[in-house]
Amino acid sequence: MRILQGLFGNLWKIYIFLVFSVFAILLYPFFRIVLLKKSWNKFSFKLFMVWSWLMRIFCFYVVRCVEREELPEGPYIIAANHTSYLDIFFMYSILPKHPFVFLGKSEILTYPIIRTYFKNLNIPVFRNDRKKVGVAFQLAVDALKDGWSLVIFPEGTIPEADIPKMVSFKNGTFKIAKEAGVPIVPITFTTNHLLFSDPTMIFGPARPGIARFYIGKYISKEVVASMSFTELNELCFSRVEAPLKKEYPHLYSTRVNA
Repeated sequence: MRILQGLFGNLWKIYIFLVFSVFAILLYPFFRIVLLKKSWNKFSFKLFMVWSWLMRIFCFYVVRCVEREELPEGPYIIAANHTSYLDIFFMYSILPKHPFVFLGKSEILTYPIIRTYFKNLNIPVFRNDRKKVGVAFQLAVDALKDGWSLVIFPEGTIPEADIPKMVSFKNGTFKIAKEAGVPIVPITFTTNHLLFSDPTMIFGPARPGIARFYIGKYISKEVVASMSFTELNELCFSRVEAPLKKEYPHLYSTRVNA
């Protein structure tokens, strides 16, 4: 059975890649146009929204919001857990009202198709170069001040074990929030890892299905200003983690030895 599941999962990943690639090629001329002038760049967000919906439709993903708290006025930082590449593409169609950019690890630039879009419209972080990290930090603050919201996965990576249980948040998210003086919106994806696991996982799950997510209570800019980095980290982590504890209690249960 595991072999059959692995075979289907790998075939599904190939199908997803083909769908992704076809729309990447079809939309590329339109992205080139909006990059001609900086004032046109926000039109790229609408193109990404279209791409997101096309992926949802042609890959048979039903995206369902389980809980939705009120959103603040933009710009704001969106802090989400990271379990799958679907987290990125679903984000555009679940938060369509305020344009945002991603702050993400530079390793994504090694993927030929993704690199073309990411380097021009988002902010890569070269984590092994302190100077470039500082540049990315300033670009993120500038983007917020220019009216863009900012998506960050504070874990900095997709966890290697016990997915979707999170690993510790890095403080960069909260430093940017305090510097720019913006609120933080917590978002939790609870099933994306079951729909599309890391492509390098031969027996990792991949299938059509329902993608559930939660939009938690936002952390106001007043609270951001009043708290330390550690306090903000703990508060944001708890709000993102809460839906995971509800849906996956076995990952958080503690066993007491007799």
